[in-house]
Amino acid sequence: MKTLKAISVFEHQRLTIGEQGFKQAHLDALLKLNEYHNGTYFQPIVKGIKFNQFVGVIQVDGLTIQINPKADKDDADFKWKGVLLKMLQACGKLKAESAGAAHVRRQNLNLLEVYFELYLLEVESLVRKGLIKQYRKQTKNTTALKGKLEFAGHIRHNLVHKECFYTTHQVYDSNHFLHQVLSKALAIVSQFTKGSRLHDLSNRVLLNFPEVDQKTITAKELNKIQLNRKSSSYNYALELARLIILNYSPDIASGKEKMLSLLFDMNELWEQFIVKQVQQACVGTEISVSSQESKSFWGNNSLRPDIVLRIGGRTHIIDTKWKRPDKSSASVSDLRQMYAYCRFWDAESAMLLYPGDNTENKFKPYLKDDYYKVLDIHNTIEHQCKMGFISVLENGDLDKNIGRSILDLLEINE
Repeated sequence: MKTLKAISVFEHQRLTIGEQGFKQAHLDALLKLNEYHNGTYFQPIVKGIKFNQFVGVIQVDGLTIQINPKADKDDADFKWKGVLLKMLQACGKLKAESAGAAHVRRQNLNLLEVYFELYLLEVESLVRKGLIKQYRKQTKNTTALKGKLEFAGHIRHNLVHKECFYTTHQVYDSNHFLHQVLSKALAIVSQFTKGSRLHDLSNRVLLNFPEVDQKTITAKELNKIQLNRKSSSYNYALELARLIILNYSPDIASGKEKMLSLLFDMNELWEQFIVKQVQQACVGTEISVSSQESKSFWGNNSLRPDIVLRIGGRTHIIDTKWKRPDKSSASVSDLRQMYAYCRFWDAESAMLLYPGDNTENKFKPYLKDDYYKVLDIHNTIEHQCKMGFISVLENGDLDKNIGRSILDLLEINE
């Protein structure tokens, strides 16, 4: 069996040929992947690549590249390894009670292995409980006349066999689209688990899964899937299958090199994580929390703050920023954006929220110099904008009081 080599890097880090077993063939495959995704994942450099804000894992030609998040380049590497799995779990992208997610504390755990194991165990559970059957149309020769007789096909196939009928009729079996999707994802998982600890589990699930038609599955078809009461138990398995199928890239692989990438935009993940934490902190209070509210600004352009909080007729805006500012001050464009949010939402305050050391923010009132204040003469509202920094980790784990700390930064009292 082929042993997988692993490379561990961080976002915005450089990787060149010769480092940690990184070869020209791997670089060529990654550049094709990047081109396929409009150059969003990496920046090409001389004999290598520079990673952007996308984190996760890429597996190609026996090499696994794990891209870890890192909010501050000056932090120790070990501090941020394993954080991605925990954030995915906190955002609901991994089932908290699943067997794979239970091993989140293992810093060397491959993200693909987590999702593969989740998927295999989910499908195995469905098989054990009993797979559903559905009606579908089938066109073939039968010995009995049923359904619709296809005259052209009947003449073509049964000129000699007078005892047969070429018909289109309904059948009730397991060979339907839901199982074809699950089977497609199982085949992909089987390719990428050879030589790993999941190889036996993958073979066992494949052996027990019924034979279905193998077909090309498109994103459009996956988006059209609608589950009913009978098939609702398939929801999580289909979510994982969709993730696996859409991130599999055989069309950009050369020769035998098949590639599977599972990458997450840290800007979006940080926003989703903060939304979840603030919502949890506001449970049981009079504070309402909404995300991605939209208001028309100019023509087809609109304003869309990350988080809007309302309490007692007052409104507060939070805009999350994963990349920390190079200087002590926010950029002029970010400040203008905050002012626009305050004007359109009549907000009392707006905060640019970054990951970082929050020791200076905690347990003391704001200083006036911390604010960028603008008096709106039309609405006579004093808009206040602040840069806030919040610690993500506490004792090597995600800080469980992040939501409450954010409310304290905004000086919101329940």
